[in-house]
Amino acid sequence: MIRNQEGLVLLLDVSPPMHNFLPEVEKLCFMLLQKKLIYNKKDLVGIVLFGTKVTENELTKKVGGYKHVLVSRDIKVVDGDLVEAVRELPRGTFAGDFLDAIVVGMDMLIKKFLLTKRGKIKKRLCLITSALCPTKGPYKGAKEDEIGTIAEQMTAHGMRLECIVARGRLSGNMNMRIMEENDLLLKLFSKKTIAKTVYVESPTSLLGALRTRNVAPVTIFRGDLELSPKMEIKVWVYKKSAEELPVLKLYSDEAPPTDKFATHEVRVNLQYKSVEDPSKVVPLTERIKGYSYGPQVVPISSAEWEAVKFEPEKGVKLLGFTDASNIMRHYYKKDVNIFIAEPGNTKAILAVSALARAMKEINKVAILRCVWRRKQRNVIIGILTPNVSEKDSVPDSFYFNVLPYAEDVQEFQFPSFSNLPLSWQPNEEQQEAADNLVQMLYLAPFGREEALLPDVTPNPVLERFYRYLELKSKKPYAAVPPVDKTLKTITEPDPKLLAQNKSIIDEFKRQFEFKQNPKLKKSTRDRQSGVKEEANIGESSDAGAINSVENTSIITTVKKIGDSTPIQDFEAMMSHRESPEWFGKAIKEMKNKIFDLVQNSNERDNHLKALDCLVAFRKGCILEQKPTEFNNFLLHIYKFCKYHNLNSFCESLSSKEIMLIPKTEVTDSEVTEDEARSFMVKKEPILE
Repeated sequence: MIRNQEGLVLLLDVSPPMHNFLPEVEKLCFMLLQKKLIYNKKDLVGIVLFGTKVTENELTKKVGGYKHVLVSRDIKVVDGDLVEAVRELPRGTFAGDFLDAIVVGMDMLIKKFLLTKRGKIKKRLCLITSALCPTKGPYKGAKEDEIGTIAEQMTAHGMRLECIVARGRLSGNMNMRIMEENDLLLKLFSKKTIAKTVYVESPTSLLGALRTRNVAPVTIFRGDLELSPKMEIKVWVYKKSAEELPVLKLYSDEAPPTDKFATHEVRVNLQYKSVEDPSKVVPLTERIKGYSYGPQVVPISSAEWEAVKFEPEKGVKLLGFTDASNIMRHYYKKDVNIFIAEPGNTKAILAVSALARAMKEINKVAILRCVWRRKQRNVIIGILTPNVSEKDSVPDSFYFNVLPYAEDVQEFQFPSFSNLPLSWQPNEEQQEAADNLVQMLYLAPFGREEALLPDVTPNPVLERFYRYLELKSKKPYAAVPPVDKTLKTITEPDPKLLAQNKSIIDEFKRQFEFKQNPKLKKSTRDRQSGVKEEANIGESSDAGAINSVENTSIITTVKKIGDSTPIQDFEAMMSHRESPEWFGKAIKEMKNKIFDLVQNSNERDNHLKALDCLVAFRKGCILEQKPTEFNNFLLHIYKFCKYHNLNSFCESLSSKEIMLIPKTEVTDSEVTEDEARSFMVKKEPILE
């Protein structure tokens, strides 16, 4: 018996109510069988169709009944023919009875694995239906009794049932009584045996509703959750989520074409050779690792490295509790793990449940110190969040997220909208336009299924890869096909939704001015010689504001404020975010440029240019929340002009209404509104 081998029977409803969903059902089954060929090629799969005109199954021949149920493919090892069988499913013309299909599929699994003595193989039934057609009652008793009998047999033979109910938007001609009765019957399966029912409304949700790859859960830790030196709870820890990526292997075509047993495996051997004698191979015993420390490389032997390693003691310990509001969502790192009580341990289950419910009630989370295994190099600090189950049959548990250390956190300082002047904040019309846009794109509208739910949304990159892999296996030189329409709904906005709400989008555009940001790119000349060049960023924008420059051309990085376009150069330097040094450099350059222009302010062009630069400098300091830089400089310029009798420039400051930055514009400012306005320079009489 192959480890983790699965026997699967697909029960597919092809009755008239399912016709709109059948193209997506074909894609889903095709995707499922594709992944089995890649990851679980020894699994066995059978296909049962119900709602067909043709009736063909063993139960009909032996006991009668079970009409319009067709065994399309018997249970066998998955292969290319089986994959092709689901490409084009027939469209049935009769009502589909999902109870008959479940019984036929269960009978197939029992006979297949009972006769072959594979009782330990994993057995699964997957039902995809609309559950809108009536089901026939048993000869004796009620339908609920029949469900109980089927569930007992499924439990006795270790079978699981997955039900996917695809309905879309319900129309007025639906028989609500039949639909509600079928929903109740499916719910009974979940109570009486291992079964799961998922309802989907869209083709995208259907693609992700079925687990197409069977991954065996593996614990990363089994042991004690230590609450105190005298109190411990037996727990198991599993990975709840992990990124799935395709594994590509190196392939060699050097093997003879006639060799049927060639593995085409590629082996990589590394050799270390001496710099002094390239023909001499350095053996492992003569090699040592070195680590950079300043200009030198410090050699550290393996023995020294082992001695300096920190090897913490294995275990999971509680450090304390805190309010859930203290842990920000963006602190979470890596994958999510789930803590459950040790299976079968009643005391542990009760203890975990009591702790989880108490934490949930008072909105607390636990901080843990975790070392999953011996000789683990690092200690993990994480947060334990209670997961209280809504079902009586499912015990409570915890979710675990890794928290960062101080070295892992990257701080980015951004100015707040609340610190900006009122003239820069959105008005009521702009706020309303933004609210309408957000409401239009809301993924969970009232009365409809929430779009892009993580549990039922497949990874479009993976699905596209698997489909191309299947195509390339048949046609080695096949071109990459276009993106599937269903996958586009995940990666692109819905064109129908955008068309229906064009007025909302147009109103949002009308309320806000949209400009394209320039792409800052170093020129080849700058990279090679380090020559400083001034950037040409198109036409000058309004000199009184720091705006994004509308220009689609690629520009070079500005390193100095030039004479021709000082405001644009200042904007470009301010937008350089690779290091905080650039802000200080831009401030210094702009101060020097303004001071030079003021000194030569007897020339009218320089006079106006200095005022425009001062306005741009003021708004740049507001954006960066640096009011002191501007206020101190403005006071210095004012005193300089008074001392050198540059009264015309002082009058211009008043006419342009250039004043100090008050607290109302930047909260870090030490200047009040009245003090800022009283600074305004008034015209003084000229003394003769």
